[in-house]
Amino acid sequence: MPVIVIANPKGGVGKSTLATNVAGCLAAAGHAVMLGDVDRQQSSRQWLALRPAQRPPIRGWDVANDHIVRPPKGTSHVVLDTPAGLHGKRLDAVLRIADKLLVPLQPSLFDIQATHAFVQELRAHKRGGDIAVGLVGMRVREHTRANEQLHAYLATLPVPVVAWLRDTQNYVQLAAHGLTLWDVAPSRVERDLEQWAPLQDWITA
Repeated sequence: MPVIVIANPKGGVGKSTLATNVAGCLAAAGHAVMLGDVDRQQSSRQWLALRPAQRPPIRGWDVANDHIVRPPKGTSHVVLDTPAGLHGKRLDAVLRIADKLLVPLQPSLFDIQATHAFVQELRAHKRGGDIAVGLVGMRVREHTRANEQLHAYLATLPVPVVAWLRDTQNYVQLAAHGLTLWDVAPSRVERDLEQWAPLQDWITA
């Protein structure tokens, strides 16, 4: 049962957007997916409450008292949304169960600095060598100086960039209805699905 963790101690980088769409991608492929939410804001849990019953099911994963519990039998994939400020014992608990870890970040100096420190922390962790780590550029605007700086910086990290996701209202509009890119007509989100193709390959590898 693969456990895919979405983490970055920096807040506002798009963790819940990435987590819900990873879960939606797996559910659309027919997997029995559970979406866990360790974040006190419970953004992913609130998104699940909006999800239409006729869409591919995604079950919620209860996390009580900040303790990560094992998901029930019958689950084929777990996606875990984590809070800002993930360090120490909470990070240890997450890494104990993680198979893959996606680190989203946006093209800003603050995101870059936080991500650099987090990647170093992951590499130094006792499980750092056992977990596949990938970076995801979020809300990327092509042909901007910030985007060029982000590309240049990420090229210096010892972690692969598995996707660049553009800045689009599609994610915002779909999230408001508990939906993902895989819950609407492909023609409506064709460009976004193309950007997700390498990320899908990484998730399922």
